Amino acid sequence: MDGKLQASQEQAQDSTGDCSMDHLIASPNPEHPANHICTLCRNFYTLGWVTGTGGGVSIRDGAHIFIAPSGVQKELMQPANMFVMEYATRTYLRKPPVLKPSACTPLFLAAFDRGAGSCIHTHSQWAVLVTLLVEKDARSQGREVFDACFEIEQIEQIKGIPRGRGKDGMLGFFDRLTVPIIENTAHEEDLTQSLEAAMERYPNTYAVLVRRHGLYVWGDSVHKAKTQAESLDYIFHLAVEMRRLDLAWIQ
Repeated sequence: MDGKLQASQEQAQDSTGDCSMDHLIASPNPEHPANHICTLCRNFYTLGWVTGTGGGVSIRDGAHIFIAPSGVQKELMQPANMFVMEYATRTYLRKPPVLKPSACTPLFLAAFDRGAGSCIHTHSQWAVLVTLLVEKDARSQGREVFDACFEIEQIEQIKGIPRGRGKDGMLGFFDRLTVPIIENTAHEEDLTQSLEAAMERYPNTYAVLVRRHGLYVWGDSVHKAKTQAESLDYIFHLAVEMRRLDLAWIQ
């Protein structure tokens, strides 16, 4: 057995300890949140979104929130690694003793408080590059960097993004996609206030970029959050290449 995989499996076994709530993460159903998060983490690792244990995934299932832990290599994630929180009380029902809760947890909760069924955090290079390009544009135009958003229009993949909370349908080809950007902080949890402020200022957004850091994206379900994360990463990648070719994001 590969040493890296063996170490992860041993860690997963150790992390269960004598947890009395292991039934919350035990299911043969691949769509069960504990299993689904592991699948997503492996897939996101292959995309370069969660390298070096970075990033995170969370799913709300009724009264419970399932959250991938901190410090575990995403491509080796096991259901036994999962934290399970009771949403109403913000208390952990299942807390693997040798693992640390994700530092993303308060940001995930901000999305769940706005009706999300899942929230994903990536360290996509394209997301980071887009924030740097927007910063460069703002400085060159004498505008405030903190107030600048990523905006793009007339790109087909924009149709993969919903119009907003409580609104029917998706954005159209001629609509403008706006993704707010917040400033990075030394500690992940310190982003919470800025994220919540961006959510309030841009109530139709399903994503917030963090400058020089990555992306938070959420959806009404885990399937929608995943689709939106993929659509946005495609758009960010395209935007970087468009800038390389001196093509405008806004017509």
